[in-house]
Amino acid sequence: MLAFIWAEAHQHVIGKDGTLPWHLPDDMHFFKDQTTGHPILAGSRTFASFGRPLPHRKNMVLTRQPADHFPMGVEVFPTTTSFLQYANEHQDELIFVVGGSQVFKALLPDVDQLYRTVIDADVDGDTWMPHIDYSQFELVQERPGATDSQYPHHFEIWRRKEA
Repeated sequence: MLAFIWAEAHQHVIGKDGTLPWHLPDDMHFFKDQTTGHPILAGSRTFASFGRPLPHRKNMVLTRQPADHFPMGVEVFPTTTSFLQYANEHQDELIFVVGGSQVFKALLPDVDQLYRTVIDADVDGDTWMPHIDYSQFELVQERPGATDSQYPHHFEIWRRKEA
């Protein structure tokens, strides 16, 4: 099963200069709670922004760069097709796609679940979440974020509707 996990501010901003344009510990806890113990897939720039493989997760990267450009143990997929083949062979696993925008765009037709942090703020950004047709998904969970945060936010989990 394939899931996207991301945070977005107004106008679907998800990044600025290769990083998150906000500091939101509550969202980082949500990300960690949801992805720990599960495989994650990132594009090479998103993976580089982590600084190292994330612990307690199988780290995978979708990139045209050679595998030896990444730390030992990181699985590299050179094409979307090769990753989707892996995902089809591991349908019992919940695989989290963690960005960036081009990876989200490429895998949007295949995603089953959406884990979205909605940040109620205008922030300057240079990277945006691709358009998602939410009519194809059902909101299955929504909860408020921490009220002591600099940025008002809430968490949503969506599941693709049955065809």
